[in-house]
Amino acid sequence: MTPEDLRKLANRIRRRDLQAVFEAGAGHIGGEMSVTDILTALYFKIMHVEPKNPKAHQRDRLVLSKGHTALALYVVLAEKGFIPSEEISTFLQHKSRLNGHPNRVKVPGVETNTGPLGHGLPIGVGMAKAAKLNGERWRTFVITGDGEMQEGSNWEAIMAAAQFKLDNLTLIIDHNRLQQGARLADTNNLAPLAPKLEAFGWAVEEIDGHDMDQICAALATDTITEGKPKCIVAHTNKGQGISFMSDNVAWHHKVPNEEQYKQAMAELEAAELEGAME
Repeated sequence: MTPEDLRKLANRIRRRDLQAVFEAGAGHIGGEMSVTDILTALYFKIMHVEPKNPKAHQRDRLVLSKGHTALALYVVLAEKGFIPSEEISTFLQHKSRLNGHPNRVKVPGVETNTGPLGHGLPIGVGMAKAAKLNGERWRTFVITGDGEMQEGSNWEAIMAAAQFKLDNLTLIIDHNRLQQGARLADTNNLAPLAPKLEAFGWAVEEIDGHDMDQICAALATDTITEGKPKCIVAHTNKGQGISFMSDNVAWHHKVPNEEQYKQAMAELEAAELEGAME
């Protein structure tokens, strides 16, 4: 898919995510909007996965460590063909397998349960190390939030990945500068992130996390530095694409009312039309 195709698909995924949050009456919509472009690029341009054979041994792995944004992953998995598209309407319903955090036992395409923040990267390090031990070439991708990087377990994993020279591991930090209830700068400010990862022996690249050209270029195999794990610091906006949600800490875990829902949907639809006219 071209970057323009990916941009249009990401817009459609945002609209479906918005609808599902509104209908379910719950969801972490702000962080879902910030990570959508990255997820879209991974599943429709970068990763080698087989929706009809989700456990194919040589598949690439994606660990969504910021598991509270599971809905965005579910919509992407539905678009890719892992689960029926109509199942998105069951999000958070009684006995639905689409819970508020992803469950690998229930949902095809989910690699590991996540939710307690700081666990996804250590798991990803284990996956990448296993591939190295077996002489296999599949890649592991981990997406964390920037607030999540305050967890010490991530830095232990960062040290281990460098020690093991896991150049088959890519960490993508969704750097939207916000966490639940506050700005990163007002809690435990880790910014700037890039020099810290570099100091631990990682190859680091900073990008606009909503620019498909930059996202795809940064994730490409030919950008791997031999012997070094890679970190992509993706500068994003919480609530991306929706004016009143964008960069607004209140929308970490909030549901739009009917008026807000209509406005948000209209803005996303307008952005699609503007893109088509360019």
